[in-house]
Order: sequence, then structure tokens, then C-alpha cells
Amino acid sequence: MKIKIYTTGGTIDKIYFDQKSEFQVGEPQILELLREANITFDFEVESLMRKDSLDMNDADRALIAERILKDSNERILLTHGTDTMVETAKALVGIPGKTIVLVGSMQPARLRYSDAIFNIGYAVATVQMMPPGIYVAMNGQVFDPLHARKNVAGHRFEAI
Repeated sequence: MKIKIYTTGGTIDKIYFDQKSEFQVGEPQILELLREANITFDFEVESLMRKDSLDMNDADRALIAERILKDSNERILLTHGTDTMVETAKALVGIPGKTIVLVGSMQPARLRYSDAIFNIGYAVATVQMMPPGIYVAMNGQVFDPLHARKNVAGHRFEAI
């Protein structure tokens, strides 16, 4: 089973620039994290964009949907910023015959304390075990994007 991983940016890939006192989206971190984890499944990583999810628009979501729809792989993992992850997941509803899992993190993967590694591991398991459909894998739970939201104050996702 091969997993296609698309990256779009978001907090998971952010880099802190101390001189500017700000974060910017950097190179995708998932390839390095999977190598460090010594994974044994077949995968391919492709970067679609490097954006904060608050900067994503309908054209970006259409591009993501088009690439996933045309991809020959049935198992798709999409790294994404958490602020608009649910909106993108909703835009993917209706893509047939694929298990699509969106994942992100509340803290950049490059920070010592980050939920990125756990979330990615959980999403990798989710994309391998779930039937075709669209899912959000965050905080140790799998969510239906039609019934989920980000709880900003609680730093977590939750069912609604």
C-alpha cells in the first residue's frame, strides 16, 4: 500500500525567525519526520503550496481537490494548517474511492515541544485503516469534517 502525501504548509512547517520575531511557512517537515521514525511503508511526498491556512482561498482548495482526484493512489495524507483544515476537508467531500486524511499541528514541528510528530503518526495509521472517505486526524481522534471544528481556546479539535 502506497501513501501519497501532499503538503500545503501551515503551522506544522513554520519556522521562527528571531530577528523578525515572526513565524513563516518553511519547507515541508513530514519527510524528515518520517525518516526519523524509520517507517517501512511506501510513500511519496509532493508539496502543493507553502501557505498559512488563513491565506488559503477557494482556488487553492480547488487545486488540492483536482490533484487528489487525478492521483492514482487510493490513500492520501494532506498536511494542512489547522485554522481552515475543516473548510478544505469539506471541499474534498465527494472524491470517490480514496481515503483522504488531513493533519496538522498546533505548534511547528521544529519546536522541541510539538504535537506534530504524534499527529502525523496518528494520521498515517488512520489513512491505512479507514475506509474511503474524508477525515481529519488531530489530537488522537478521527473527525468527520462535516461535524468538527477547531477549538482555538482549547488548542484542539472537537466534534460538533
